[in-house]
Amino acid sequence: MLLVLWLGSIISASGQTTPSFFSLPQLTDSALQFYPSVMSKQALVASAKAGIMDAKHAALPSLDVHDQITTSTANGVTGTFLPLGVAIPTAGGITANNNWQPAAGNIGLIYSQYELYNFGLNKARVMDAIANARFAESDYAKETYLLKLNVANYYLALLKNIQQLGVEQDNVRRYETLFTVIRAQAASGLKPGVDSSLAKAELSKARINYNNQSDIVLRLREQLSMLTGIPIERLNVDTTVTRFNDLIEKNNFSNEVDTLNNPLVDYYRQIKNRYMAQGKLIQKTYQPKIYLAGGFWGRGSSIDYQDQYKAFASGLGYQRFNYSVGLAFTYNLFDGIHRKDQMTVNKFATQSSDYDLQEQKLYLSNSYQKAMASIDIIQKNLLEIPIQLQSARDAYHQKVAQYNAGLINLIDLTNSAFVLYRSQTDYIQTITNWLQANLDKSAAAGTIDSFIQTIK
Repeated sequence: MLLVLWLGSIISASGQTTPSFFSLPQLTDSALQFYPSVMSKQALVASAKAGIMDAKHAALPSLDVHDQITTSTANGVTGTFLPLGVAIPTAGGITANNNWQPAAGNIGLIYSQYELYNFGLNKARVMDAIANARFAESDYAKETYLLKLNVANYYLALLKNIQQLGVEQDNVRRYETLFTVIRAQAASGLKPGVDSSLAKAELSKARINYNNQSDIVLRLREQLSMLTGIPIERLNVDTTVTRFNDLIEKNNFSNEVDTLNNPLVDYYRQIKNRYMAQGKLIQKTYQPKIYLAGGFWGRGSSIDYQDQYKAFASGLGYQRFNYSVGLAFTYNLFDGIHRKDQMTVNKFATQSSDYDLQEQKLYLSNSYQKAMASIDIIQKNLLEIPIQLQSARDAYHQKVAQYNAGLINLIDLTNSAFVLYRSQTDYIQTITNWLQANLDKSAAAGTIDSFIQTIK
């Protein structure tokens, strides 16, 4: 407990504590509401869900309404032509010569076509759209998961480096005190003048380290501000270590491994599912189709049934009406080849996605095992760190007394000061490394939310 109280005094002395702090859950919530990449993934989810409705509506029949009024000639010939390119049909009698007199014409029609049966294509379209929507949701979940992980990483880095800033400030104060004492002793002739110069050099080095550490803290705060949208002047986090005492003692972090709902696994699972849905859609796309079709139309012309050209306006109205209803069966005999080619492409894409899924599971399993091994080692180090730090502090105070008594030289004293500095740094790194290892374990296990709520 003495160790924790001492380190807390460093942070208070460095002026980092403020009445208001942002907890880790608050930081992650702010990032999820602010960061543009999350907003982008949300929009893609909405787009994919809209695609499901579009796929369902693809089964609706077509209903076309058309009307046109023309002025044209009506010179016809006997014969047949293939429907290649644009061919304008002519309805009129066959005459000995071309007649360039224009005639008025009018046609209006309503035509509807419905895929009465397409051997499961409609369902395959919808299932493919659902697979795309689930993939978009998994992509969004992965993005939010990684953003939470990123914020947590920067949070722990900021915690570590603010604590280290306190250590650097404590080191500056220690050398300021030594320099003041040594300079006075050198001025009175009790110590050689070179000791004063060496102490001043160590003091300058300590100040340089403090300035460099201040820059690191500033850059981490700027990065965390960018992720969360919180202005840097308001971005304060609680860096006191006393709040981790119970957590370290009880180790309340969850050891659960959630491979089913882990967004880092589900993302690759949904990629595979999407390819599988595409494969079923390919199979159904190249099946035969049975259409129900029907139409009603009316026509008018200024040429009468005896091929006599009447007044132009007489062709603007409807004169004859017809309707037609029927069934049609269509199948491209080469569709089997196209289906085989596309299924081969889809097969290898599906295999690739399955390998990616296996690799991700293997990577996360390995990351989890490494994190657990790190936690085991760090917990052993946590038992030694208080001994190391207390011994270093005792040794430093003894060396100060010995130096003042003239029993040792300045090098021995600065060595003991460095040992104390290193012990303080080791303590900071051990605590934050323990937190980082638990974060890595939670990230691999799919339980990062539990970690965030445990830190608070």
